[in-house]
Amino acid sequence: MQVYPFSAIVGSDDLALALVLTAVSPGVGGVLVRGEKGTAKSTAVRGLAGVLPDQSVVAGCRFGCDPAASDPACPDGPHDAAAEPATRPARLVELPVGATEDRVVGSLDLKQALGRGVAAFEPGLLAAANRGILYVDEVNLLHDHLVDVLLDAAAMGRCTVERDGVSVSHQARIVLVGTMNPEEGELRPQLLDRFGLAVEVSAPREPAARAEVVRRRLAHDADPESFVARFAADEEALRRRIAEARSRIAQVELPDAMLTLIAEVCAAFEVDGLRADIVTARAAIAHAAWTGRTTVGRADVRAAARLALPHRRRRNPFDAPGLDEDLLDRILGDDPPDDPPDGPSDGPDDGPSDGPDDSGPGRGDETSGRDDATPDGSEPEGAAHGTRQEPSSAAEDAAPSADPPPTEGAAPAEDPVDGPPGQPAGASRTATAAAGRPYRARVLTAKGVGRGDSGRRSRAITSTGHAIGATADHPGDITSRGLHLPATIRAAARHQQRRGRTDGPLVLDAADLRRPVRQGRESNLVLLCVDASGSMAARRRMEAVKTAVLSLLLDAYQRRDKVGLVTFRGTGAELVLPPTSSVDVAARRLEALAHGGRTPLAEGLLAAHDTLRIERIRDPRRRPLLVVVTDGRATAGPDAVRRAGAVAARLRDEQVASVVVDCETGRFRLGLAATLATSLGAEHLPVEEVAATTIADVVRDRASRRTIATLPLAHPAGPEPTRTRGLVA
Repeated sequence: MQVYPFSAIVGSDDLALALVLTAVSPGVGGVLVRGEKGTAKSTAVRGLAGVLPDQSVVAGCRFGCDPAASDPACPDGPHDAAAEPATRPARLVELPVGATEDRVVGSLDLKQALGRGVAAFEPGLLAAANRGILYVDEVNLLHDHLVDVLLDAAAMGRCTVERDGVSVSHQARIVLVGTMNPEEGELRPQLLDRFGLAVEVSAPREPAARAEVVRRRLAHDADPESFVARFAADEEALRRRIAEARSRIAQVELPDAMLTLIAEVCAAFEVDGLRADIVTARAAIAHAAWTGRTTVGRADVRAAARLALPHRRRRNPFDAPGLDEDLLDRILGDDPPDDPPDGPSDGPDDGPSDGPDDSGPGRGDETSGRDDATPDGSEPEGAAHGTRQEPSSAAEDAAPSADPPPTEGAAPAEDPVDGPPGQPAGASRTATAAAGRPYRARVLTAKGVGRGDSGRRSRAITSTGHAIGATADHPGDITSRGLHLPATIRAAARHQQRRGRTDGPLVLDAADLRRPVRQGRESNLVLLCVDASGSMAARRRMEAVKTAVLSLLLDAYQRRDKVGLVTFRGTGAELVLPPTSSVDVAARRLEALAHGGRTPLAEGLLAAHDTLRIERIRDPRRRPLLVVVTDGRATAGPDAVRRAGAVAARLRDEQVASVVVDCETGRFRLGLAATLATSLGAEHLPVEEVAATTIADVVRDRASRRTIATLPLAHPAGPEPTRTRGLVA
């Protein structure tokens, strides 16, 4: 199969530059490519392998050791320094999203263990990617246990395996390159920070550019060999230029003034830690080497900062990635007149252009593909490069409610139903409320033990976790699911005499093989069913409700759950967000959520029931967790209370794990949400106890009051305070 040439890619200048800088200096730390579907993310990464210079390796070493500096602890060593080295193409190893842990890190070689009775190690993908690039398509969908393995390897540069009677440690100097579609979910911050550079890609908006992309793609599909031959000279020129930049990088000087400037930029953008400073410095040096300079200048710092900082400015998953380039320009200032110019370009088809001062990756995409660009290519006033411009929240424009706050302890007021003239009853005037700062939410889990995908919420039988037993089911799946060695030996031991074994290795049969049964945590479908009626607004509670829901979304993000959002108000319910792994989309929908009108509780529960029924067909292994956020009132439609109770009973009979977050406030409460929780067979949780810290504060407060009550009334200079159940006043 002919890979699409890297130099034939049109329009993705920032992406091309980021990949080239990683190829020039692997110490930059890899690239994360974020963008919508169909933007040639994978095509560009796979094409990079074709322009990487060949590698010199120790002949016969399965771990690709460098002959000039071989790993003294290499499992295939020690290596003979006088041996003739071998040459191989640079490695770009793909890590499938569904790969198992033993395939990634390596495991016991079953063929030698069962055939020869030898505990030999079979290297995994990390060994194959040593000194090369490890590419993960859809990296945001990677299982958490594999993310932990990659974090460890990327941080230490080594892979250590302690499993199945094998103890091995080998070099794993990998460059991570990942592609993802943000709509399908975000990355854990720990893994996000491990990518040195990050690029946002999108399809070009100009018809001419789009037509050229399609023209080249069709030409490649029609005759791949001719198309590749057409760009062979460009590919070879790009390969030579990368090799020259690699040899030049040791000569590039980073002046103290530029290093201080890098520190000023990173401090101004308030990035966490110092990895951003280190990566920006390395990328600036690589950019200078790529453009033919021996001294880092402001243009190099600017190009590096645009790629190294945007993904490190996210404080939480609801922050939009991006970089305020106006601020960056103000910090960097203008280039002094005596700054050396960029190196000469080898031509329009010689791969990525030289830097941000040309029409290449640094500048080429600033107006390309933008709807808000002016005809002369300048940016309209108020727009910031690299920063997603969201419409202003309706919460900022909505006037505060003029309704006076209810008297504490008074009976609940009816939902406002009178709207503007001509508007149907039950669809009263609406408003929006902004959510507060999210907090760490209490952990809500589904009851029992499931069998879903690995995650961090409910207990389940998964492919990771601690072994709680062994099974003989699916013996042919041993290679991918792992081998429970003690159980396998025990199963075979009782048959050794019958099988004629007198000495030598254990005589095994396929029926003896056992795989471990592991219990860990699974990810769930967290479906939020939120009451947005007028009764929520009348008590000024919508802000607290949105804050609680936002906190639950943040918890779902951290636990790798899928989330969905159903809202109900007026006369009906709406599936605002179908189940997805992208919690930031859910947060944006929540921000624009309006409230007002009657409370169609039955319709909200019915919409949640229908959503769960469809998801059960799509993903039968993923258990749902229904979170109903309401005060328990049902005022819309005839016989509203009875209909709501009937739908709740149906959800209970189908054993849907549920939690009712009670939003009722005041000294005197009707307790309708608690009644709904009983009908659902759900846990009842007051909204003020959603925060995990709130529960801890309540316990500490009660313990403190209990201790104080037992203290003797004495003068400060009197006897020692009384100790009560381990507590000391």
